[in-house]
Formats: sequence, C-alpha cells, structure tokens
Amino acid sequence: MNVWIAIGLTAVGCYLAKYGGLLVPAGVLERPLVRRMATLLPVALLAALTAQQTFGDGQHLVLDARAAGLAAAAIALILRAPFLVVVGAAVVVTAGVRALAG
Repeated sequence: MNVWIAIGLTAVGCYLAKYGGLLVPAGVLERPLVRRMATLLPVALLAALTAQQTFGDGQHLVLDARAAGLAAAAIALILRAPFLVVVGAAVVVTAGVRALAG
C-alpha cells in the first residue's frame, strides 16, 4: 500500500509542478538568464544522472563494464555516429567486457 501512496503523491507533485510552470508570467520566461538556464539545466541533469548510474553503486564508486560502454558511446559521439550506432556500440562493448570479466 505504501508504494501506491508514493506513486500517488509523486503524480500529484508532478502535476502541481507542471501547473506551477503554467502560472509563471511570460515576461519572466523571456529573460535571457531564464532562457539560458532552461537550455542548460536538462543537459546538466542528464549528465549527472548518467554519471551516477555509471559510476555509482550505493555509497561506493565503481569502475566496471558500464564505464567501458560509456567510453565507447562517447567515442562514437565524437566520431558523429548516428544515435543507433552510439547505443549499439555501448551495448556491444559493455556486453563484451562483462563476458570477458566473467
């Protein structure tokens, strides 16, 4: 039952956050600082999430097959590969490292 309460509260919180964004005056949203923050904040949050999921394990820092997959994806991005190639390279390298490491 606690899980459903948490899901319900999260849904209500998301709805209220979305509704709060609609109440912000248009003049505030057109300020250069706000526009720049709105552009950069999602990138920073995604980078932080990726780093935490790749290198974190609870309270410990780990370096395993996920890091190799992330490195392969980064190299593919530097080489301007299409998105599916980037994901495929990360999957293949991660799986290969895990298979070799046992």
